[in-house]
This record gives sequence, structure tokens and C-alpha cells, in this order.
Amino acid sequence: MKSWNKSKPAILMADQLPAILVLAPLFGAMIIGLAGTKDHKICFPITLASLLVTLVVAVAAAHQVFEHGPIDYFVGGWKEPIGIGIHLHIDSLNVLLLCAIAVVAVLVSFFSIRRIGDKNTEKTPHFYTLYLLLCVGLFGITIAGDAFNLFVLIEVSSLTSYGLIAMGSSKRGAFAAFNYVLMGTVGASFYLLGVGYLYLKTGTLNMVNIRDILSTQPEIAASRAVSIAFLFILVGIWIKMAFFPLYGWLPNAYSYCPSSSACLLAPLMTKVSVYVMIRVMVSVFGLEWVFASPGWSNLVVWLAVIAIVAGSVLAMAQREIKKMLCYLIVAEVGYMVGGAWLADEGLWGLTGALYHILADAAMTLCLFLAAGIFAKRFGAKKITELEGLFKEAPWTAVGFVVGALAMIGVPPTCGFFSKFYLIRGGIDAGHWEYVVALLLSSLINAVLFFRIFEIAYFGNKPAEGHAHAHDDEPAETALPSSEIPTWTGVFPLLVTAAIIILLGIFNGEIVAMIRVVLEDLPNLASRL
Repeated sequence: MKSWNKSKPAILMADQLPAILVLAPLFGAMIIGLAGTKDHKICFPITLASLLVTLVVAVAAAHQVFEHGPIDYFVGGWKEPIGIGIHLHIDSLNVLLLCAIAVVAVLVSFFSIRRIGDKNTEKTPHFYTLYLLLCVGLFGITIAGDAFNLFVLIEVSSLTSYGLIAMGSSKRGAFAAFNYVLMGTVGASFYLLGVGYLYLKTGTLNMVNIRDILSTQPEIAASRAVSIAFLFILVGIWIKMAFFPLYGWLPNAYSYCPSSSACLLAPLMTKVSVYVMIRVMVSVFGLEWVFASPGWSNLVVWLAVIAIVAGSVLAMAQREIKKMLCYLIVAEVGYMVGGAWLADEGLWGLTGALYHILADAAMTLCLFLAAGIFAKRFGAKKITELEGLFKEAPWTAVGFVVGALAMIGVPPTCGFFSKFYLIRGGIDAGHWEYVVALLLSSLINAVLFFRIFEIAYFGNKPAEGHAHAHDDEPAETALPSSEIPTWTGVFPLLVTAAIIILLGIFNGEIVAMIRVVLEDLPNLASRL
């Protein structure tokens, strides 16, 4: 009895973790919105405190999930199957992504500290309010247990990302945000239509209940309405994740927004969208239904191959650093979508896709942080403007090199192991075109980044320096080095570089955690 009393508070606290995960940044945003406009100095401390709470909660949730099983939370006590409950769910499929979101948000918050001489400092409270609300949306998307509230939280993250992109002084950024609004609205409409069709056929919005109905009532699962619902949901998610050829909004949106916004959006938005696709496949429709017709998976894998090749080739044609990185994101999305749809017997493709979500978040953050430092400190936005900068900023160079080597796939970085699992899945599934596309993309990445290494290390710095005007993005012009607290950029960059290596070294343990949920899925061999 005594031990039960001790464990009961811990169990009750664990049940509240999903709610705390969303409420901490929400209340932080509310406090900044109310008091931050009067005193800008409180904005960063409140933001950091809120995000540290989410990081602690995410780690505690991971411990709870792997020790005691999934965590379910019904807001207001309204439980399913009556169909009106808001269900928050944390399991081994999403808990590692929660930790990744929290880590990225904390690291980028340091990079986002306003520097002396920065323009638009009056926007500081607005920036941090949107920053925290975006985190609310991303955490909510990851733990949402019902399809409609998933849509609501997707829109929360989308609306805040529109504001973060348009917040800079760049006219191109405002136009890119408007284009993103249009594409995002189309994607949301497709997703919502699909959810509507599902609700008409099943009478519930809870993901688990939908899955149970589709698995126990074959006449509903075989209906054309369910197939159309799946197609609509899939297209909507593909637009949100910028899957080729639905990627048109991404390159300009992440290239012309402020560096702090890009460092938060680029590592997380597309990766969370890929997770949503996998969650829908696994928890809503079920892999048995999704892969029942091999034509579906073969078509999507070929689309992924095209995305990988097209994104890599388009990256080679870019002269701006951020624009090049944006097209590499398009290729990376192809990696993950293709891996999720390989339908190999051991589900190593899906394992690689889930692991690559974590790896790519770290790699993308590392490269965008380095690009942001190059732009803010030296005014270098084009590849040719990096001449000699590795000697002038050696620690930034270290971080950039680690991120680049991971993107190429050099061991012991996480990029090598994520590609290893994806290639293993491609070989097991017999999709050699996917394997060739991955290898070709890695080769193109090597050409791209070693060219940058050559310019940045062996190039001669012009006599006038790199800090010159960029009239299309005045907010990013370089500041005198004495006015820049370098640690706010270099610290998160080096921490991210260390995470990239640690993710690679401990890839076996991480993959074992991912496989926990996949082991419960039925074997696909008999149907493929």
C-alpha cells in the first residue's frame, strides 16, 4: 500500500504530460503578447523558460512511454467513441519527434536573440509570440489523436509560419508568404475534405476508432469514398510537406524570410508533415489497407524517386546558399516519402523514414544556422561570397562541415545511417530505382558541398569584404563583428553538430526505440 501511494502521484503527473506540452508554450505566448510589448527584455526569458519546460516534459514522456507504454489524455474528460473528444496521444511513434521539436526550438531561440543594431526590434514581442504559437501547433500536431483536431493544429502552425516568413523587411519574403498562404489553403482544403468523407463513412474522428472500423467492416474499407478520402488527405499533406511537384512555395519562403524564422521552419515543418503522413498510414487507415494494392506504393515510390533527383539537380543550379539548401529539403522529403512507401517485408524503409525525420531535422538546422551566421555576420548569401570565410570563422566552419558531411552521408554522422536503413528497405522491397536515386543524390550533395568547402577555405577574401548591400533583404545586411554576440549563433550550431554525431553513434538504440511500435504492426509479406 505504501509503494502504491508513492507511485500514484507519478502516474497522475505522467497522465498530464500531453496537456503540459501544449499549454507551456501557449501560456508563454499569452504572457509575451500581454506584457512583452511594454518590456521587450522579458520576451526571450519567457520564451526560453516555456521551451525548457517542453523539453523536460518531452524527455519525461519518452521515459514514460518506453517504460510503461503510451500516454492518453482526453481534454475535458470527453472520451471516445461518442466522437466529440479531443484526444492527445503519445507513443513510441511520436515521442522521439517531440524531443526533436523541443531541442530545435530551444537551440533556435538562442540564435533568435536580437543583436545590437538589428532593424525591426519593435517586432520582437510579435516574433516570439508567433514563435511559441508555432511550437504549440507542432507539438499539437504530433500528439493529436483525432483527425479534425489534427487539421486545426496544422492550421495553427501554418498561420504562424506565414507570419514568421512575412515578418522580415524583404519584399520577396512578403510575396513568398502570400504564395505559401495560397498553397497552404489548398492543402488544408484537400485534407479537410478527406476527413469529411471519412467521418461520413465511419461516424467518428478518432484515429484509433477509424482504424478499428476499417479493419472490422470490409464493406466500408472497400468503399470508393474511403479511397477518395485517403487520396484527398494524402494530397493535402504532400502540399504541406512540399513533396515534388507540389513544392513551389518552399524555396522562396525559406530563402527570403528572416534567418531566425528559417532556422525554425526549415528543420521542422516538412518533417512534422512527413510524420503526419506516416501517422495517417499507420493509425488511421492501417498499413494492411494502404499496401493492399501494390500499385499505390509503386506509384508513390516512383514519385519519390523523381523528387529526389529533381531536388538534387535543382540544388546544383542555385547560387544562393539558402536557396540551395531549400532544394535539398525537397530531395530529403523524397527520401522520407519513398522510404515510408517501400512496403518491404521488414519495414526497414519505414524505419529509415522515421529515423531520417530526426536526422534531417538536425542536419537542416545545422546548415541553416551556419548559413544564417554567414549572412548576418559577413553578409554572405551567395556561394561565391563565402571566399575565405572558413579561416575567418573557424567554429562556424566546423559546424557547417559536420552538417554538410551528414547531408552527404559520411559516417559516423546520422545522415549515413538514415540512408543505410532507407537503402536496406529499398533493396528488400526490390525498388532499385529508389536505391540508385539515393546514391545519385548523395553524389550530387558531395559535389555541391565540396565545391563550397573549396571556395570557403581556399578562396581569397575580396579587399572590401563581404558585407555589401542586398536591397532585396535589408534586414539581413551584415553588422560589424564587434556588435554581434557570436556565441548566440555558434553555441546552438556546435550543439547541433554534436547532436548529428551522437544520433549517428547511437543509431542502434534510436532505431530500437522506433521499432517498438513497428513490431506491433502485422507482417506484410503475405500480401505483397
